[in-house]
Amino acid sequence: ESRRTQRFLTDLLNDHGYEGRVLTINGANSDDKSGEIYKEWRVRHLGETVVTGNKAVDLRAALVEQFRDHCEILVATEAAAEGVNLQFCSLVVNFDLPWNPQRIEQRIGRCHRYGQQHDVVVVNFVNRANEADQRVFELLSEKFRLFEGVFGASDEILGALESGVDFERRIAEIYQSCRTSEEIDQAFNSLQAELEVEVQSRMAETRTKLLENFDEEVRRKLKMSREESIETLDRLSRSLWNLARFELDGDGHFDPATLTLSLDGRKLTLSRDRVSHADMFRLSDPLAERLVQAAKARSLETGALVFDLSNHGSKIGILEPHVGKAGFLRIARVSISSFEAEDHLVYAMVDEIGNAMHPDGAVKMFDLVTTSVQSTTTDPEFDRVLASEQAKGEQAVVAASDARNRKFFEDEIEKLERWADDLKHALESELRELDLKIKETDKAAKLAPDLESKLLLHREKKEHEQSRNQKRRELYEEQDRVDEQKGDLIERVASRLTRTIDVHDVFTIRWQLI
Repeated sequence: ESRRTQRFLTDLLNDHGYEGRVLTINGANSDDKSGEIYKEWRVRHLGETVVTGNKAVDLRAALVEQFRDHCEILVATEAAAEGVNLQFCSLVVNFDLPWNPQRIEQRIGRCHRYGQQHDVVVVNFVNRANEADQRVFELLSEKFRLFEGVFGASDEILGALESGVDFERRIAEIYQSCRTSEEIDQAFNSLQAELEVEVQSRMAETRTKLLENFDEEVRRKLKMSREESIETLDRLSRSLWNLARFELDGDGHFDPATLTLSLDGRKLTLSRDRVSHADMFRLSDPLAERLVQAAKARSLETGALVFDLSNHGSKIGILEPHVGKAGFLRIARVSISSFEAEDHLVYAMVDEIGNAMHPDGAVKMFDLVTTSVQSTTTDPEFDRVLASEQAKGEQAVVAASDARNRKFFEDEIEKLERWADDLKHALESELRELDLKIKETDKAAKLAPDLESKLLLHREKKEHEQSRNQKRRELYEEQDRVDEQKGDLIERVASRLTRTIDVHDVFTIRWQLI
């Protein structure tokens, strides 16, 4: 928002290892560095159509090009929220979070646009010491879902708000008039209640219109994607809740009605809809990280577990044929170091007569209540069957990883080749235009009535010939660059073909399903 803040951030970054890698854009850009970048850009693009002649436009283009090719961080005021294309960048940090949601959308939209090759990550700084700041962020994030959604929920909500400026004015009034936490809370609750009905109505209307214009297959896939996301979230939240109850072992207060955990003065919740003034309990929370690490570090002996399906309350088809049966289950963690570091769980499951069972059944079984636990041992015959099933699971995981790496390599090569073709066609088109201009200029020179005109036209022809020669050199240079990048990619792939696979047994149990 402020150029003073911009100077502070730039100085901070320069003093902490980013000297020479930070660029700034603001409404003026009258500093010496920006002037030098602009002059070099003008020389570099002399005679090209990218130069408009409007200094303000060209200066911004020069700074964007400098950021893309030579710098790592762009510190921008609101001046960069419109009119710049930054799809080569995929990380946005809102140091100051505007109260106007449309302005936030504009900022993100600089990077989240056509041509972006990666998921855009948005980091929002919030002043935790300021009650009003926290409530603004809660409205934008939790209620308006400005930063998430299958369709980009912000598009649905921004229309319902009608005027982001009016919303910003209402927020400003709360900041100016409220002095206590109670007043702030009451004012935001009132604002939220006013907006809630219209927002929900607009979201439903937009979603209906959107889905009505999609064919049946697209609607089915969108619906399935949304349901799978919710199911995954519920499973993860449920697992985190159960893990916390087990690891804390009586410490803290768990309220299942509101899904709230109170511990050491902190209140954590899995559902913001059910309770306010609580932090979201996620895997990234320090408490959750500590509990997960403690669980992962624990050594588990072979034990016997009885899983109760009869009182589960919902149908699990894959397990029903095995009610009354028993067997053994082994879970192993497979870590693959290749293009990316990957961790996978492999389930090897057999019944009491040694028949292999589908690993999905093992995953579903851990949703059930365990009624008894005791120590046990495995029979050598079962060990052999479990080892065989585990090996099949490991092979499947490695094969899937190889398939992803192969597709990544093929996609990268294809992108390089498309890029090379685009450059080649563009330069060849410019070469054809220059050849045409040279012929036209040569013809005009022959028909010129006087020597002075002939000299001018021949000079113009020579400039075109020089431009043509330059374009030919650029064509060869771009082809060399593509070949070099292909070589780099091939070497990178070759260096990672020597992948490492580490297998760690998590635990083995004797299971019984009732």
